[in-house]
Amino acid sequence: MTEPLPLAGRTILVTRPRRQSRPLADALRLLGATVVEAPAISIEPPSDFRGLDEALGRAATYDWVVFTSVNGVEAFFDRLAEVRPQTLLSSQRFAAIGPATAESLRERGFEAEVVPEKFVAEEVFRAIAGRGEVSGKRFLLPRADIARKALPDLLRASGAIVDVVVAYRTVANDEEMRRAWELVERGAVDLVTFTSASTARSFFAEVDPRSVEGRTRAASIGPITSNALRSLGIAPAVEAERFTTEGLVEAILRYYRRN
Repeated sequence: MTEPLPLAGRTILVTRPRRQSRPLADALRLLGATVVEAPAISIEPPSDFRGLDEALGRAATYDWVVFTSVNGVEAFFDRLAEVRPQTLLSSQRFAAIGPATAESLRERGFEAEVVPEKFVAEEVFRAIAGRGEVSGKRFLLPRADIARKALPDLLRASGAIVDVVVAYRTVANDEEMRRAWELVERGAVDLVTFTSASTARSFFAEVDPRSVEGRTRAASIGPITSNALRSLGIAPAVEAERFTTEGLVEAILRYYRRN
């Protein structure tokens, strides 16, 4: 008799933006889960490109370009190709918050010199500072409109010159969230996955988080996302030890094997 797949009979909701949800959704399906894709946010261009375009115009003056998401890499290089296709990025050094972001850079022909072991902004700072590469250096951070301030604050406090520019916006998907909540309220979802603080905030934007109690559980990709959930009154049942899609899947498997 064939042994059932480890997540058979579980329904898991994936709230990641649609362009990025497939690896997580596919991995969960391969383990037997029924996956519902309901992106809590969409990734949109900035409402005003002036800040990004000005930074691209002085790209040669930066010592470091630091990316804290795959979305940041994609938005930066898409805009670069559109408005300054001849710009050379040969003197810059690149830092990436994690392996997926580093791989996105590599696909565009650039290697991240810094990829911290833990994929949070504070560790990016520590990795760069450990190389003696902060004081007096110029940094460009192309990021989301709602990105955390921890990294630029740490860099500036250590003597860096930092330009933070909006490369993309995160926009709540209200219609998708209404559909997702209908499933949660019917008790049809065993677990909801969160891969960023913004997906957590969007998911609970129009409902009382207390209403989730007893209906489903939350799975977080890492401590920043977990802190966002806790600030909303939700204690995540699952938190990845490795802050990646693979790490989140591993954590979900461990949780269900224990329970």
